[in-house]
Parts: sequence; C-alpha cells; structure tokens
Amino acid sequence: MADSIDRLGIVGTGTMGAGIAQVAAQAGCDIWLVDATPGAVGLAVDRIRKGLARGVERGTLTDESRNAALARLHPAPDLAALADVQFVVEAVVEREPAKTEVLAALDRLVGPDTVLASNTSSISITRLAAATGRPDRVVGMHFFNPVPVMRLVEIVSGVHTAEATVATARDLALRLGKTPVEVRDYPGFVSNRLLMPMINEAAYALLEGVATAEAIDQVMTLGMNHPMGPLALADLIGLDVCLDIMRVLQAGFGDDKYRPCPLLVNLVAAGYLGRKSGRGFYTYEQQS
Repeated sequence: MADSIDRLGIVGTGTMGAGIAQVAAQAGCDIWLVDATPGAVGLAVDRIRKGLARGVERGTLTDESRNAALARLHPAPDLAALADVQFVVEAVVEREPAKTEVLAALDRLVGPDTVLASNTSSISITRLAAATGRPDRVVGMHFFNPVPVMRLVEIVSGVHTAEATVATARDLALRLGKTPVEVRDYPGFVSNRLLMPMINEAAYALLEGVATAEAIDQVMTLGMNHPMGPLALADLIGLDVCLDIMRVLQAGFGDDKYRPCPLLVNLVAAGYLGRKSGRGFYTYEQQS
C-alpha cells in the first residue's frame, strides 16, 4: 500500500461524500467523484464550492487555496474512472445491500493494493469486506457531519482488516486534519451505539407526551451541556439515517431495547426526514 494517499476516489456524493471530498481536496489530494444518481456529482461540486467560498469570506482560506482545491476535484462518469486511485471511500446510503454492491464492483476495478473504506455509521465492516476478495484491505472510516467541522473519524477494523490498512486509514485521517479513534467491529461501533438509543428514547418521550420537542432538547442542552438536543440532532442527521441505524442495532444485538420508536418510523414513512426534507421533529424553511 502507498505511503501517502494522493489519489482518492469517493463513491456517493451526498452530504457526507461532498464533505469528505472538500477536506481531502483542501489537504492536497486529487479526488475522483462518482455517484449513480444523475446530477449528484454536479450538486456536490457546487456544495463544495460554496463551502470553500465561506472559508474565503471568513479569512481561513485564500483565493489561491480555494482555486487549487477546486482544481483537484474530478467528476467521473462511473466506477471505472477509479481504476488508478490509491484509496476509495464508499459513502452511499446506509443500507448493507447498496454498500456491498459498490464494494464488490470496486474490488473488480481497482488495483490489488487499493484500500476500500466504508463511511458506514453502523454496518459490520466484516460483512461488507466479505463482498470483496480483499477483506484485509477493507476498513471503516466513519466521518461525522458536517465533515469540514467535525474532527472525529472512527477507524473500524473488521475481523480480517490488516494493521497496515488501519495505519493507512489513520494516516489519511490525520492528513485531513481529523482525529482518528480506533474501534472494533460491533453494531453502531461506539458513536451510534451510544447516540442513537438516546435519540430513540427522546422520540419515545415525545410520543408519550412527557414534554414538547423543544423542552426535551432544552433538558439536554441546558441540563447536560450538549451543544444540540437529540431531536434537533436527529433532524440534522436525517431521520431515515437514524431509523436505519436503529434497525442495524436491533438486528445486530437481537435486543428489543433498540426497537425503533413508532413515531420515528411514522415520520420516515411520511417523508418527514428532518432538515433535508423541511420537516422532521421540527419544521424548517426550505432553502431556495
């Protein structure tokens, strides 16, 4: 495996993929962006351009650095464009079949030494790696939203993940200005094993009429000094993502304490996904 990652592929260019691409481009990596949804890569590049522009406005980024970062972004039509990259981050929807399909296809296309990393927030790295012929070179890199701001990256080792692969992922995270924390391959890892049950319990408290959404969040922000209440945070993450993770936890541990709150299930079924849809536990003004 390469000592320094200079050519990085990103598959899935939604909020997380675009954020990872932005920090990687600012760190000097050339990025190839792939998404199966028509127009998604263009939207991601626009999102990155706006993020970099905010850095220039705040004085944390020069015009030259912004232009250099934008020049490192390479929209790609399909996975075949990633044949020569050294490292790929998969950031597609948090559903195991979608991720295994992408990883299996990448395994056939990229070089034998290329590391395949998944940005999964809860799914077993061991199972994802089993879809490939290189399980020793598959690793979890769980970034946090918003990626340009949040410092943590969970580095997740599957059963077969080689130490050299972990080291490569750790070094890349450091290059991107992140703090890598190594965790083992259990459902939800550490972050979502702790966070999602809190969000789910907050949804139950709302469903049962214990308090309003605003009051529940204030208890946690003012009483526990959390920067954001659990229901507002769920809206930021996406209620569909929260539901997917709760289902992974319930299936992975076989414990009903992880049963998704019916209110969360119903909101997702209604299309109320949080900020990205304009309504979740709260209602938001739609961005034009």
